[in-house]
Amino acid sequence: MKTPYDIILRPVVTESSMMMSADKKYTFEVDPRANKTEIKMAVEKIFEGVKVDSVNTLNVKGKPKRQGKFEGHRANWKKAIITLTENSKEITLFEGM
Repeated sequence: MKTPYDIILRPVVTESSMMMSADKKYTFEVDPRANKTEIKMAVEKIFEGVKVDSVNTLNVKGKPKRQGKFEGHRANWKKAIITLTENSKEITLFEGM
């Protein structure tokens, strides 16, 4: 059985994802095999007092990269954008800053 920490891998910290947090939308990298229901339950278990309104997921294709004559690509990954309800407690990603 998967734990919530196996489903939610890490937050995506970019300029656009930080601006979306003002609208109670948070972005996480999730397990590629996880579905929306599992993601919703995992977020509500990890962050106490949080109620998830909706979950949007998208698969991000890895970029092709070169290192000298060797060619490869970055790994594919899955991103989830979590929208919280209006009366929900906010998620604090950086405590003490």
